[in-house]
Order: sequence, then C-alpha cells, then structure tokens
Amino acid sequence: MGCGQYSGELEAPTFGSLLRRLRDQRGVSRERLAFNAGVSASYITHLEKGDRGNPTREVVEALTRYLGRLVPLTDVDQRQLIDLAGLDAGELPTVEELRAVVTADMHRALTLHRPNLAAYVDMRGNLLACNDSWDEAFPGASQDGNMLRWFFSHEMSADVLVNWEADLRRTVHWMRGLIGRSGNSDGFIDLLRELGEFPIFRQVWAEGGVEFAPHVWTMQLRNPVTGLRRKVVAQAGRLQNALYPGQVVAILGIPA
Repeated sequence: MGCGQYSGELEAPTFGSLLRRLRDQRGVSRERLAFNAGVSASYITHLEKGDRGNPTREVVEALTRYLGRLVPLTDVDQRQLIDLAGLDAGELPTVEELRAVVTADMHRALTLHRPNLAAYVDMRGNLLACNDSWDEAFPGASQDGNMLRWFFSHEMSADVLVNWEADLRRTVHWMRGLIGRSGNSDGFIDLLRELGEFPIFRQVWAEGGVEFAPHVWTMQLRNPVTGLRRKVVAQAGRLQNALYPGQVVAILGIPA
C-alpha cells in the first residue's frame, strides 16, 4: 500500500483510445472503418488522437454499428464508448461547489440514519459530508476528504476492509466506468495523478478492467477497535440537484 517512485502519467480512458483498441481488436483499418461509418479516414485519425471535439450521436452510432457487425461489442464496451463520446457532458463542478449544495436538511438526514453508515460523495470519490457512523467505519476518511485516495493511502483501509484486494480491484474498475459516464476525462486527471503514486493502483489500472457500479453492493467491514466483522449492504442513489444534477451520490450502508 505504500508509495513507490512515480513513473509517468496515467491516462484516463478516452473515446479515441477505446475506439482505437476496438478497431485494432477487429483488425480493421481507419480507412475501412471510416468508409463504413460515412466519415473520412482523417476524421477517424483525429478522433483517435483526441484532437477533435466530441463526435455527433450519429457518428457514434455508425461506428458502434459497424464495429459490432465485425465482432459483437460487449455491453461494457458499447456503453463505455457512448459514455466517453461525451454527448451531453459539461465541466465537472469543483468539490467546494458540490459541498455548498449539501443543505442543512441533508446534513440532518445523515444524522437520522445513525447507527447506519451514510454519506454524500461525488463522482470522483470526494467525501462531501458523512455521519459519525461513517467516520467510525472508515477512520481518517473525513480528514483525507476523498474515499478513493483514502482507500490506497491510509494504513487502516486494509484492516477495515476485510476483502481489501477484491474491493480495490472492483473500485478501480468502477472508476473507469465513472470516468466514461462523466464524459469528461480531463476532470479526473488530478485524481489519477495522485492515485498513480501507489504501485498497486497503477497495476490494477493497467489491467484495463471496466465495470459499472451497481445501485446495491455488499462490503465486509472490520471494526478497527474490536476486530469484529460485519456485512454491510450499501445502497447508492444520485441526487437530482437543480445546479448539478446527478453529481452528488447518497450512500446508505445497512446491516446485511
């Protein structure tokens, strides 16, 4: 879990990099892909290099349709390609902007959920607010301010999470999916740079796995004081705030 020597930038998944991988897997040239999608080969080159704006929905559909005819796209690859196209994406709000929309009533709701775990996080794992039960379950997370960074940097995380390695791999795969869903890879560059300081993160990131976080999942937690284990069912839901719809996620953890 310790920091190792940092060696180069980690690249966030992009529409161009995924398109190139899918094209290479099928052994199809840029020219052939372009012809069948109704665009120019130079446009495909620009898309893959990332030096052209987001493609239109029609172009994305044409690309996925032709690639899928050659070799069927997995549900994950198809969803990730559409997400990374960023058709409806905008700038990601800052942590300060998101914390400002957590109202007094929302804070009270966290308190009312005790002794269950409850918190608000954003798409980058920033902890916007939480109750005491969350603090007790994940010591040091509030001070760090980011659940992903805490996961890799805090010495207690491997003690608290019984299935730490499996949870770690699952979390990194979810992060790839979230980057795609955000449609804004640039908004994750700073976080990737920080997490890239940890060799285990770099290793799992290099595997390239993508998953999409479910609304309900289970965690095996260990009490850091008593050592007692418990299974928690976590439930997540996006809040449709008028300013930043879908950017704040409410998580509630209840006993299994």
